[in-house]
Amino acid sequence: MSADQKVIRRQKLRWRIRTKVQGTAQKPRLSVFRSNKDIYAQLIDDATGTTLAAANSRQADIVAHKGNKVEKSVMVGKAIAQKAIALGLDTCVFDRGGYLYHGRVKAISDGAREAGLKF
Repeated sequence: MSADQKVIRRQKLRWRIRTKVQGTAQKPRLSVFRSNKDIYAQLIDDATGTTLAAANSRQADIVAHKGNKVEKSVMVGKAIAQKAIALGLDTCVFDRGGYLYHGRVKAISDGAREAGLKF
C-alpha cells in the first residue's frame, strides 16, 4: 500500500467517524492527531468551531520526561483531562481520527480516563 493510499484510507475513515461524532460545549469532542514523532489532542466544540483546550507531546513538561512514545501519550491524555476539568468539563466524546484504537491512541484515552475525564 503506497503512502497516498494510506492517507486516502485514513481520510475516508475520519469522514465516516465525524458523521457520527459531534462535540458540544457541554460534551466536547476529544480529537487525536498522531504523527510519526509526536501526538496531539484537542477538545473541540463543533457547534461554534472552537478549540477549548489542547495538549501535545511537544510541551516542555512532557518533553522533559524520558520515556517512549506510549508513555508520553498517557501524559498527554492526563494533561488534556486536567485542562478539561479546569474548564468545568467532565465528559467528552472520543474521536480517534481514523487511527486504530491501539497503541498511542489508546494510551491518550487511558490517560484521560485516569485523570477523571469520562467518555
